[in-house]
Amino acid sequence: MDRSAAFELVSARIPSRNLVNHCVAVECIMGALARHFALTDADVARWELAGLLHDLDYAETAEHPEKHGLITAEELAGVVDAEIVRAILGHADKAPRESLMDKALYAADPTTGFIVAAALVRPDRDLAAVEVRSLLKRWKEKAFARGANREQMDTCSEIGLTRDEFLTLSLAAMQASASAIGL
Repeated sequence: MDRSAAFELVSARIPSRNLVNHCVAVECIMGALARHFALTDADVARWELAGLLHDLDYAETAEHPEKHGLITAEELAGVVDAEIVRAILGHADKAPRESLMDKALYAADPTTGFIVAAALVRPDRDLAAVEVRSLLKRWKEKAFARGANREQMDTCSEIGLTRDEFLTLSLAAMQASASAIGL
């Protein structure tokens, strides 16, 4: 499956524009992470697909979180490679997170919401103006971006990145694609 077909599928299956934007933001972070690890262009594309497709079944499973990831995995089996399917299952706690891709997707998923929240509380609501130091300051505020699981984001250490490094990379990736993610 190429990126165009994946985006069409995501756009068709996910009715919420905000959730589509989230999927694109995770795609951006996953691509940046793959490039950080000096992976091949083909692997960068695979990591990006995992990010883009990771919440494909979210609209169907929002009321049944125990099914989240499973429907996507079944649908994508044989369409994308098995590592992408396993990473999607892993992000939803339906498979162990063993590979670098699995762990990266798990950490990247909540990070987009945290970064978007930091942009939206700014008077100009401008992602370009968000700085890593403000993200690190907001990290300690439990009420800020409450849905962005800090423990999950901190699993970036499992892929060899500090919180600061991970947020720097993630923010830069999202800023570079701000218009694609609606910011």
